[in-house]
Amino acid sequence: MQLSMAVHKSFESFSLSTDFTVSGDRVGIFGSSGSGKSTLVSMLAGLVEPDSGEITLDGDCLFSSEKGINRRPEQRRIAIVFQQHGLFPHLSVKNNLLYGFKRCPEQYRSIDVDALVAVLKLEGLLGRGVTNLSGGEKQRVALGRAILANPRLLLMDEPLSALDDALRFQIIPYLKSVSEQFGIPYLFISHSLVEMRLMTDTVLAFAKGALVEQTTSEQLARNRMDTSPVGYINLLKLGAPSPADGLCSYPWGAAHLLISACSERTCSMAELSSKDIILFKQHPEAISARNLLQCRVRSLFNSGRKIGIELECAGNTLIAEVVQDAVNELGIVPGNTIYAAIKASAFRLLPG
Repeated sequence: MQLSMAVHKSFESFSLSTDFTVSGDRVGIFGSSGSGKSTLVSMLAGLVEPDSGEITLDGDCLFSSEKGINRRPEQRRIAIVFQQHGLFPHLSVKNNLLYGFKRCPEQYRSIDVDALVAVLKLEGLLGRGVTNLSGGEKQRVALGRAILANPRLLLMDEPLSALDDALRFQIIPYLKSVSEQFGIPYLFISHSLVEMRLMTDTVLAFAKGALVEQTTSEQLARNRMDTSPVGYINLLKLGAPSPADGLCSYPWGAAHLLISACSERTCSMAELSSKDIILFKQHPEAISARNLLQCRVRSLFNSGRKIGIELECAGNTLIAEVVQDAVNELGIVPGNTIYAAIKASAFRLLPG
Protein backbone atom coordinates (compact mmCIF):
# COMPACT_ATOMS: atom_id res chain seq x y z
CA MET A 1 0.00 0.00 0.00
CA GLN A 2 1.19 3.50 -0.87
CA LEU A 3 -0.75 6.46 0.42
CA SER A 4 -0.13 10.12 -0.38
CA MET A 5 -2.07 12.91 1.35
CA ALA A 6 -1.41 16.62 0.81
CA VAL A 7 -4.54 18.17 2.31
CA HIS A 8 -5.84 21.07 4.37
CA LYS A 9 -9.02 21.23 6.42
CA SER A 10 -10.19 24.04 8.70
CA PHE A 11 -12.91 23.97 11.32
CA GLU A 12 -14.03 26.75 13.63
CA SER A 13 -11.47 25.92 16.32
CA PHE A 14 -9.10 23.48 14.63
CA SER A 15 -7.25 23.05 11.37
CA LEU A 16 -5.20 20.22 9.89
CA SER A 17 -2.54 20.59 7.22
CA THR A 18 -0.32 17.73 6.16
CA ASP A 19 1.72 16.49 3.23
CA PHE A 20 3.15 12.97 3.33
CA THR A 21 3.66 9.75 1.42
CA VAL A 22 3.83 6.47 3.29
CA SER A 23 4.24 2.86 2.17
CA GLY A 24 3.63 -0.41 3.98
CA ASP A 25 0.92 -2.79 5.12
CA ARG A 26 1.05 -1.93 8.87
CA VAL A 27 0.99 1.84 9.25
CA GLY A 28 0.18 3.69 12.46
CA ILE A 29 -1.35 7.13 13.02
CA PHE A 30 -0.25 8.26 16.48
CA GLY A 31 -1.20 11.28 18.56
CA SER A 32 -3.05 12.51 21.60
CA SER A 33 -6.71 13.53 21.57
CA GLY A 34 -7.21 16.58 19.37
CA SER A 35 -4.10 15.99 17.27
CA GLY A 36 -6.05 15.44 14.05
CA LYS A 37 -5.98 11.64 13.76
CA SER A 38 -9.72 11.14 13.24
CA THR A 39 -9.99 14.11 10.88
CA LEU A 40 -7.25 12.60 8.74
CA VAL A 41 -8.96 9.21 8.66
CA SER A 42 -12.35 10.77 7.84
CA MET A 43 -10.87 12.63 4.86
CA LEU A 44 -9.21 9.47 3.60
CA ALA A 45 -12.46 7.49 3.92
CA GLY A 46 -14.48 10.20 2.17
CA LEU A 47 -16.56 11.11 5.23
CA VAL A 48 -15.07 14.62 5.43
CA GLU A 49 -14.13 16.67 2.37
CA PRO A 50 -10.81 18.52 2.55
CA ASP A 51 -10.81 22.24 1.82
CA SER A 52 -7.97 21.70 -0.62
CA GLY A 53 -5.32 19.23 -1.68
CA GLU A 54 -5.04 15.72 -3.08
CA ILE A 55 -5.33 12.13 -1.82
CA THR A 56 -4.02 9.14 -3.78
CA LEU A 57 -4.04 5.49 -2.80
CA ASP A 58 -1.84 3.11 -4.80
CA GLY A 59 -1.79 5.64 -7.65
CA ASP A 60 -5.59 6.02 -7.67
CA CYS A 61 -6.72 9.61 -7.04
CA LEU A 62 -9.49 9.67 -4.42
CA PHE A 63 -9.66 13.43 -4.00
CA SER A 64 -8.23 16.43 -5.83
CA SER A 65 -9.49 19.97 -5.37
CA GLU A 66 -7.55 21.03 -8.46
CA LYS A 67 -8.94 18.27 -10.71
CA GLY A 68 -12.43 18.32 -9.21
CA ILE A 69 -12.26 14.70 -8.02
CA ASN A 70 -14.03 13.54 -4.86
CA ARG A 71 -14.83 9.82 -4.85
CA ARG A 72 -17.83 8.80 -2.76
CA PRO A 73 -17.01 6.64 0.30
CA GLU A 74 -18.47 3.49 -1.28
CA GLN A 75 -16.28 4.00 -4.36
CA ARG A 76 -13.05 4.16 -2.37
CA ARG A 77 -13.20 0.56 -1.06
CA ILE A 78 -11.91 1.61 2.35
CA ALA A 79 -13.44 0.00 5.43
CA ILE A 80 -13.42 1.44 8.95
CA VAL A 81 -13.50 -0.15 12.39
CA PHE A 82 -14.36 2.52 14.94
CA GLN A 83 -13.80 2.77 18.69
CA GLN A 84 -17.50 2.05 19.15
CA HIS A 85 -18.37 -1.10 17.21
CA GLY A 86 -21.49 0.38 15.53
CA LEU A 87 -23.21 -2.98 14.98
CA PHE A 88 -26.81 -3.07 13.84
CA PRO A 89 -28.84 -4.15 16.91
CA HIS A 90 -31.75 -5.50 14.85
CA LEU A 91 -29.50 -7.91 12.90
CA SER A 92 -27.94 -11.19 13.99
CA VAL A 93 -24.18 -11.66 14.11
CA LYS A 94 -24.29 -13.42 10.73
CA ASN A 95 -26.31 -10.66 9.08
CA ASN A 96 -24.06 -7.98 10.56
CA LEU A 97 -21.08 -9.80 9.04
CA LEU A 98 -22.75 -10.08 5.65
CA TYR A 99 -23.91 -6.45 5.53
CA GLY A 100 -20.86 -5.14 3.68
CA PHE A 101 -20.29 -8.39 1.78
CA LYS A 102 -23.70 -8.18 0.08
CA ARG A 103 -23.02 -4.60 -0.99
CA CYS A 104 -19.57 -5.36 -2.37
CA PRO A 105 -19.44 -5.77 -6.18
CA GLU A 106 -18.92 -9.43 -7.06
CA GLN A 107 -15.61 -8.83 -8.83
CA TYR A 108 -14.09 -7.74 -5.50
CA ARG A 109 -15.44 -10.61 -3.38
CA SER A 110 -12.21 -12.50 -2.73
CA ILE A 111 -12.63 -13.29 0.98
CA ASP A 112 -14.33 -16.52 1.96
CA VAL A 113 -16.96 -15.93 4.64
CA ASP A 114 -16.43 -19.26 6.41
CA ALA A 115 -12.65 -18.77 6.46
CA LEU A 116 -13.00 -15.36 8.10
CA VAL A 117 -15.52 -16.66 10.63
CA ALA A 118 -13.02 -19.38 11.57
CA VAL A 119 -10.12 -16.92 11.96
CA LEU A 120 -12.21 -14.69 14.24
CA LYS A 121 -13.65 -17.70 16.11
CA LEU A 122 -17.23 -16.57 15.56
CA GLU A 123 -18.73 -19.95 14.60
CA GLY A 124 -20.80 -20.28 17.77
CA LEU A 125 -22.12 -16.74 17.62
CA LEU A 126 -23.61 -16.51 14.12
CA GLY A 127 -27.24 -17.02 15.14
CA ARG A 128 -27.12 -14.73 18.16
CA GLY A 129 -28.20 -11.12 18.42
CA VAL A 130 -25.45 -8.58 19.00
CA THR A 131 -26.93 -6.90 22.08
CA ASN A 132 -25.89 -9.72 24.43
CA LEU A 133 -22.32 -10.12 23.17
CA SER A 134 -19.28 -9.20 25.25
CA GLY A 135 -17.23 -6.14 24.31
CA GLY A 136 -14.54 -8.29 22.75
CA GLU A 137 -17.06 -10.34 20.77
CA LYS A 138 -18.71 -7.17 19.43
CA GLN A 139 -15.37 -5.80 18.29
CA ARG A 140 -14.53 -9.08 16.53
CA VAL A 141 -17.87 -8.94 14.72
CA ALA A 142 -17.23 -5.32 13.73
CA LEU A 143 -13.81 -6.31 12.41
CA GLY A 144 -15.30 -9.21 10.47
CA ARG A 145 -17.98 -6.97 8.94
CA ALA A 146 -15.31 -4.53 7.76
CA ILE A 147 -13.10 -7.26 6.29
CA LEU A 148 -16.01 -8.90 4.46
CA ALA A 149 -16.60 -5.64 2.61
CA ASN A 150 -13.42 -6.76 0.78
CA PRO A 151 -11.65 -3.40 1.14
CA ARG A 152 -8.29 -2.53 -0.36
CA LEU A 153 -7.45 -0.66 2.87
CA LEU A 154 -8.68 -1.08 6.44
CA LEU A 155 -8.82 1.88 8.81
CA MET A 156 -8.89 1.09 12.53
CA ASP A 157 -9.76 4.24 14.46
CA GLU A 158 -8.93 3.67 18.16
CA PRO A 159 -10.56 0.19 17.99
CA LEU A 160 -9.23 -0.84 21.42
CA SER A 161 -9.65 2.28 23.54
CA ALA A 162 -13.16 1.36 24.74
CA LEU A 163 -11.99 -2.05 25.98
CA ASP A 164 -10.37 -2.96 29.28
CA ASP A 165 -6.84 -4.39 29.31
CA ALA A 166 -7.95 -8.01 29.30
CA LEU A 167 -10.11 -7.56 26.20
CA ARG A 168 -7.62 -5.21 24.54
CA PHE A 169 -4.83 -7.76 24.48
CA GLN A 170 -7.21 -10.52 23.44
CA ILE A 171 -8.33 -8.53 20.39
CA ILE A 172 -4.86 -7.53 19.13
CA PRO A 173 -4.01 -11.01 17.73
CA TYR A 174 -7.29 -11.01 15.78
CA LEU A 175 -6.59 -7.57 14.32
CA LYS A 176 -3.18 -8.68 13.11
CA SER A 177 -4.16 -12.14 11.89
CA VAL A 178 -7.05 -11.09 9.65
CA SER A 179 -4.88 -8.52 7.89
CA GLU A 180 -2.04 -11.00 7.40
CA GLN A 181 -4.17 -13.95 6.33
CA PHE A 182 -6.37 -12.00 3.90
CA GLY A 183 -3.71 -9.62 2.60
CA ILE A 184 -5.42 -6.35 3.59
CA PRO A 185 -3.14 -3.44 4.57
CA TYR A 186 -4.26 -1.24 7.43
CA LEU A 187 -3.89 2.14 9.08
CA PHE A 188 -4.07 1.74 12.84
CA ILE A 189 -4.97 4.89 14.79
CA SER A 190 -4.13 5.12 18.49
CA HIS A 191 -2.64 7.26 21.25
CA SER A 192 -0.98 4.21 22.86
CA LEU A 193 2.73 3.60 22.28
CA VAL A 194 2.36 -0.06 23.26
CA GLU A 195 -0.43 -0.56 20.71
CA MET A 196 1.76 1.11 18.07
CA ARG A 197 4.60 -1.30 18.90
CA LEU A 198 2.35 -4.35 18.70
CA MET A 199 0.34 -3.36 15.63
CA THR A 200 2.50 -1.25 13.30
CA ASP A 201 5.86 -0.94 11.57
CA THR A 202 5.78 2.64 10.27
CA VAL A 203 4.18 5.47 12.26
CA LEU A 204 2.97 8.97 11.39
CA ALA A 205 2.88 11.05 14.59
CA PHE A 206 0.52 14.05 14.70
CA ALA A 207 0.19 16.97 17.10
CA LYS A 208 -2.06 20.03 16.85
CA GLY A 209 -3.14 19.23 13.31
CA ALA A 210 0.32 18.69 11.84
CA LEU A 211 2.59 15.76 11.09
CA VAL A 212 5.53 16.01 13.50
CA GLU A 213 7.31 12.72 12.91
CA GLN A 214 7.43 9.85 10.42
CA THR A 215 9.39 6.94 11.83
CA THR A 216 9.26 3.31 12.93
CA SER A 217 7.14 2.27 15.90
CA GLU A 218 10.27 1.20 17.78
CA GLN A 219 12.03 4.52 17.19
CA LEU A 220 8.88 6.40 18.21
CA ALA A 221 8.86 4.62 21.58
CA ARG A 222 12.52 5.47 22.13
CA ASN A 223 12.03 9.11 21.14
CA ARG A 224 9.10 9.46 23.57
CA MET A 225 10.83 7.72 26.49
CA ASP A 226 11.59 10.97 28.31
CA THR A 227 8.08 12.41 27.99
CA SER A 228 6.17 9.18 28.69
CA PRO A 229 5.16 8.77 32.37
CA VAL A 230 6.07 5.08 32.14
CA GLY A 231 9.28 5.54 30.17
CA TYR A 232 10.07 2.99 27.48
CA ILE A 233 8.07 -0.21 27.81
CA ASN A 234 10.06 -3.38 27.19
CA LEU A 235 7.83 -6.13 25.79
CA LEU A 236 9.14 -9.53 26.89
CA LYS A 237 8.07 -12.87 25.44
CA LEU A 238 8.13 -15.47 28.21
CA GLY A 239 7.87 -19.25 28.30
CA ALA A 240 5.85 -21.44 30.65
CA PRO A 241 6.51 -20.65 34.33
CA SER A 242 7.49 -22.93 37.18
CA PRO A 243 7.24 -22.29 40.96
CA ALA A 244 10.34 -20.81 42.63
CA ASP A 245 10.36 -19.85 46.32
CA GLY A 246 6.98 -18.15 46.31
CA LEU A 247 7.58 -16.57 42.90
CA CYS A 248 7.35 -17.85 39.34
CA SER A 249 10.37 -18.52 37.15
CA TYR A 250 9.79 -17.72 33.47
CA PRO A 251 12.14 -18.72 30.65
CA TRP A 252 13.25 -15.63 28.72
CA GLY A 253 15.61 -16.65 25.95
CA ALA A 254 18.66 -18.19 27.62
CA ALA A 255 17.78 -16.62 30.99
CA HIS A 256 15.09 -17.12 33.63
CA LEU A 257 13.18 -14.26 35.24
CA LEU A 258 11.64 -14.39 38.71
CA ILE A 259 8.26 -12.65 38.61
CA SER A 260 5.67 -12.11 41.34
CA ALA A 261 2.68 -12.79 39.10
CA CYS A 262 2.03 -16.29 37.79
CA SER A 263 0.30 -17.41 34.63
CA GLU A 264 -1.03 -20.79 33.57
CA ARG A 265 -0.29 -20.07 29.91
CA THR A 266 2.59 -21.79 28.11
CA CYS A 267 3.57 -18.49 26.52
CA SER A 268 3.11 -15.04 28.02
CA MET A 269 4.08 -11.47 27.35
CA ALA A 270 5.13 -9.03 30.03
CA GLU A 271 5.72 -5.28 30.23
CA LEU A 272 8.77 -3.87 31.98
CA SER A 273 9.40 -0.14 32.23
CA SER A 274 12.86 1.23 31.50
CA LYS A 275 12.47 3.10 34.81
CA ASP A 276 12.43 -0.20 36.74
CA ILE A 277 15.89 -1.39 35.66
CA ILE A 278 18.78 -0.50 37.98
CA LEU A 279 22.30 -0.70 36.52
CA PHE A 280 25.53 -1.69 38.30
CA LYS A 281 29.08 -1.37 37.05
CA GLN A 282 30.14 -4.49 38.95
CA HIS A 283 28.36 -7.52 40.35
CA PRO A 284 26.83 -6.35 43.66
CA GLU A 285 27.61 -8.37 46.78
CA ALA A 286 23.97 -8.44 47.87
CA ILE A 287 20.75 -6.99 46.49
CA SER A 288 17.06 -7.30 47.30
CA ALA A 289 15.94 -7.44 43.65
CA ARG A 290 15.40 -11.05 42.63
CA ASN A 291 16.69 -10.63 39.07
CA LEU A 292 20.30 -9.76 38.32
CA LEU A 293 21.33 -10.07 34.68
CA GLN A 294 24.80 -9.76 33.22
CA CYS A 295 24.40 -7.70 30.05
CA ARG A 296 26.49 -6.12 27.31
CA VAL A 297 25.92 -2.49 26.38
CA ARG A 298 24.89 -2.45 22.73
CA SER A 299 24.22 1.27 22.20
CA LEU A 300 23.15 4.54 23.83
CA PHE A 301 20.55 7.02 22.60
CA ASN A 302 19.22 10.40 23.72
CA SER A 303 15.60 11.03 24.65
CA GLY A 304 15.20 14.51 26.04
CA ARG A 305 16.98 14.66 29.40
CA LYS A 306 17.29 10.87 29.61
CA ILE A 307 19.81 8.48 28.09
CA GLY A 308 18.49 5.16 26.83
CA ILE A 309 20.82 2.18 27.28
CA GLU A 310 20.23 -0.69 24.86
CA LEU A 311 21.38 -3.90 26.54
CA GLU A 312 21.93 -7.40 25.24
CA CYS A 313 21.02 -9.82 28.03
CA ALA A 314 21.17 -13.58 27.43
CA GLY A 315 20.36 -13.08 23.76
CA ASN A 316 17.50 -10.66 24.48
CA THR A 317 17.24 -6.88 24.30
CA LEU A 318 16.39 -4.57 27.19
CA ILE A 319 16.13 -0.78 27.25
CA ALA A 320 17.05 0.94 30.53
CA GLU A 321 17.05 4.68 31.17
CA VAL A 322 19.44 6.80 33.19
CA VAL A 323 20.61 10.42 33.38
CA GLN A 324 23.89 11.61 31.89
CA ASP A 325 25.62 11.71 35.30
CA ALA A 326 24.92 7.99 35.73
CA VAL A 327 26.41 7.27 32.31
CA ASN A 328 29.57 9.12 33.32
CA GLU A 329 29.86 7.54 36.79
CA LEU A 330 29.28 4.00 35.53
CA GLY A 331 31.50 4.53 32.48
CA ILE A 332 28.78 3.20 30.19
CA VAL A 333 30.00 2.80 26.60
CA PRO A 334 29.07 0.30 23.88
CA GLY A 335 30.72 -3.06 24.46
CA ASN A 336 30.94 -2.75 28.26
CA THR A 337 29.61 -5.40 30.60
CA ILE A 338 27.02 -4.14 33.06
CA TYR A 339 24.59 -5.70 35.52
CA ALA A 340 20.83 -5.04 35.40
CA ALA A 341 18.79 -5.54 38.56
CA ILE A 342 15.00 -5.89 38.37
CA LYS A 343 12.47 -6.49 41.16
CA ALA A 344 10.14 -9.43 40.75
CA SER A 345 7.20 -7.07 41.21
CA ALA A 346 8.30 -4.74 38.38
CA PHE A 347 6.91 -6.97 35.63
CA ARG A 348 3.32 -6.72 34.42
CA LEU A 349 1.92 -9.79 32.71
CA LEU A 350 -0.32 -8.87 29.80
CA PRO A 351 -3.75 -10.55 29.58
CA GLY A 352 -4.24 -12.76 26.60
